[in-house]
This record gives sequence, C-alpha cells and structure tokens, in this order.
Amino acid sequence: MSTPSPESPAPASAPGASAGKPSPGRRLIIAIDGPSGAGKGTISRAVAARLAYTHIDTGAMYRAVAWKALQEGVAGRAELEVGEGIVRVDGHDVADAIRTPEIDKAAAAVARQPRVREALIARQRAMGEQGGIVMEGRDITTVVFPDADVKIFLDASAEERARRRANDSAHASGRDGTAIHDVKSALEARDHSDRTRAASPLTLAEGAVVIDTTGLSIEEAVRRVMEEVDKRSRG
Repeated sequence: MSTPSPESPAPASAPGASAGKPSPGRRLIIAIDGPSGAGKGTISRAVAARLAYTHIDTGAMYRAVAWKALQEGVAGRAELEVGEGIVRVDGHDVADAIRTPEIDKAAAAVARQPRVREALIARQRAMGEQGGIVMEGRDITTVVFPDADVKIFLDASAEERARRRANDSAHASGRDGTAIHDVKSALEARDHSDRTRAASPLTLAEGAVVIDTTGLSIEEAVRRVMEEVDKRSRG
C-alpha cells in the first residue's frame, strides 16, 4: 500500500456516497464512529463479514504512527500496512504492540496533530472511495466520509466500556488484570482528548444513527446496524 506521510495534504473536499438512492449493485460506504470501548471493532468486523465488505480500522493507523513515533521520537514517514488482523509499520508486525495503555496515550497525542490527520485522512479516503467498506474510527462520519451511505455512532456507558476494555484479551488492559476503575479513568481521559481536539474532534455527525450498545449482545448490536444498512439499500 502507499506510504502515508504527515507532509501529504488531504483532498480539499471529502469524497463519499451520493446523497440519493444507491444505484443498483453499488457497494456501500458504511461509516462507524464512537468512543473507545463502544464496540466499534467487533461490530464493524461482523457487519463487514456479513456483507463481504472490507473492514478498515482507522484507529489502528493512528496507533501504528504512534508506535513509530515512540520508537524514533517523532511522528515521521512510515510504511503502513493495515488489514484484517494485520498492522505492520515498515515491515514490522505491531498488531499486538499497539494495543497497550502507552500506545493509547501516544495515539491520542498523534491524533491531535493536523498534519498527521491530513495524511491519514487522505489515505483512508483512497482506501474507501470505491465502496464495499465498513470503516470505523472517530471522524469517519464527520470528516473522512461525511456523505457515507450509512452513518452510525456507537456509544455505551462509561462503566460498560471500561468493563469491556478490562476484559478484552486483545488489549493489554485485559491481559494484565488492570482494575476496571483504572481503565475507566483512562477511557475518560481519552474521551476528553478526542472530543476537545481542534482537528476532527469526536462528535455526532448530522444524519448519523446513534446506537447505544450498553446491555446489547454483539448479535443484537450487529442486527441494529444491519437494519440501517438494509434501509439504505432499499432507498
């Protein structure tokens, strides 16, 4: 894949889906935003699998850049490869290394840098502009694809999100037994950073459907998203 660079500008206007009824056979752009622990990854992957679409975790891209910055002391150029279960930086497999509290903090800092966001947003638009994607992140419905066919904002209570993260074996917080109240504090700090940054803050997009996943099973949450996809497909 192409190399993202903080020096690369994003397109002046955001490409996206037509605001009207999708043409027959056209593969949709499905954009999913939400805070950490709301279920974006699990739900997005499941929806993509059901539709035979490509799943794109944009958060992994910021985490990968953050990993590179911690290694070299600066967020510079990096060759990124991000796919289902694959995250490589300059050929190094960092899929596990980027799921730590340290990278959480570093990614939040990297995400506040406009030049980094511009470069990654341009990359994300190029990856998804042909449709057939389920792209998750924090600014997909507002900045990357504001005209996406389906726009979803996933949320959950702070307590529920902390419990999920603390029990997530794919994340360091779930592997080292970090107390739920400590995870909750970390998530709240990340929420504040995401919602108050000047560049692409986490916010509810116009026309986005809010789905509160508190108390919902994965299947129930996926079904809610698929209902919105079906509505859009029918026009």
